[in-house]
Amino acid sequence: MLALRLMRGARPAVQLRRLLVALASAGTGFLLLCALGHAISHPGDPSGALLRLAWCLTPLAATVHFALAVARTDPGTRPRPGLAAIGLGPARLMAVSATTTALSCTLGSLLALLFFLHLRGDLTGMPFDGAAADFLAADAPLPWPAALTLLGLVPAIASATVGCVLRPRDDRPASAKRDARSYGRFGAYGRTAARETFGSYGRFRAHRPAGGRSAGAAPDAARGRTPQARAGESTLTAPPAADNETEDLGREALPTPREAPKGLPWGIAVLAAGLAVEAYANRQGTASAAPLPGGLAGTPSVLIGWLLTAVGLAVAGPGLTHLCGRLLQSTHPGALRLLAGRVLMSEAARIGRPLGIVCAVTSGVYAMATLYDSTDPEVGPLTTLGLLLVTSCTIATLLTAAVEAKHARSDTTAALLRLGAPATMLRSAAALRAGALLALFGPLTLVVAELAALPLTS
Repeated sequence: MLALRLMRGARPAVQLRRLLVALASAGTGFLLLCALGHAISHPGDPSGALLRLAWCLTPLAATVHFALAVARTDPGTRPRPGLAAIGLGPARLMAVSATTTALSCTLGSLLALLFFLHLRGDLTGMPFDGAAADFLAADAPLPWPAALTLLGLVPAIASATVGCVLRPRDDRPASAKRDARSYGRFGAYGRTAARETFGSYGRFRAHRPAGGRSAGAAPDAARGRTPQARAGESTLTAPPAADNETEDLGREALPTPREAPKGLPWGIAVLAAGLAVEAYANRQGTASAAPLPGGLAGTPSVLIGWLLTAVGLAVAGPGLTHLCGRLLQSTHPGALRLLAGRVLMSEAARIGRPLGIVCAVTSGVYAMATLYDSTDPEVGPLTTLGLLLVTSCTIATLLTAAVEAKHARSDTTAALLRLGAPATMLRSAAALRAGALLALFGPLTLVVAELAALPLTS
């Protein structure tokens, strides 16, 4: 009930993102049901049915990734002051977020089932003059246990992924965790770094300065200064409050540069391995051992090379984004390039991986479009639906990650506006970040796409 109330009270933008998750779940569920229908109508071809089911794993992964991105940006399940007092701690909010994701995906699965039954003619008669009867098995009864099992895959996997990723974590270093398991003096939780003598246990308010005399023992006259002199000295030496505030705002204006992600060398290695496998497939020829969607055919080496290439781009995405931000700040940067580079470095882990996945999907779509133009196979409706679903989910995931990054740097934006930064500067910094990412990832995507299409076009 709490998850339903949070879903009902969300803003229109949040409801739109949840609706998109439901539509993506509906598309994936429909593809799974079509694979079941093909298996029913072709009982003598189990390998073909298994291959169709295996190709549904890509839309399933794209849908789960998009559902996770939407769950991370849901403001209704974000920790807020006062929620822990009524029993809504991090673990309970994580459960609410997983339940919300499961409800959205279940709605999409129900829509897929209704549309599938409508095309089969089980509800209002056979539409489209029976054109879809071949892959829907309209002349055979539908096995409901298998259909419900397939439809439950998306809600179950999506909710489990959200619960695993958003579970409460202890981000303190290992030394702090070890100190937290012990108790300090007077039952205090944790230990302090400095050891104190036994006599300090009796002095609750005394502090020993460097000279050995307690701070409150010597009067002002013993130090050779009168209270009036001390007041005048503090007036002359203390900086104005406005200057301190401006300095603090200046420190908070730019985000702190984070450490570079560790996955860049591994991503480059996996990407190089994928390209090497594709080059080996080009050398060995294109014997049709594994059919691809849309009537194409390729060797298992081609499929393994595409998979390694996609994984390498996804792993190397955060590191490449961090490198792009570092390059923006090179060679004596101004305020605009410094702001754009710092933001890219701080958001590398958040938007880098979705950006790498978008590059992988774009290169795959470009390669398949090149193959379709050269060989002109028959593109079926299910292949088109799968391509549209994967492309839309990856782009929507990237946009959702960008929205999350914008919310994360709201304090930085507010500090810049308080300092008097013009709004055009913020828009120029955003355009500069987008242009730098496009200049880096665009040629990389084109090169990978050409190399991915080479084994099947030669």
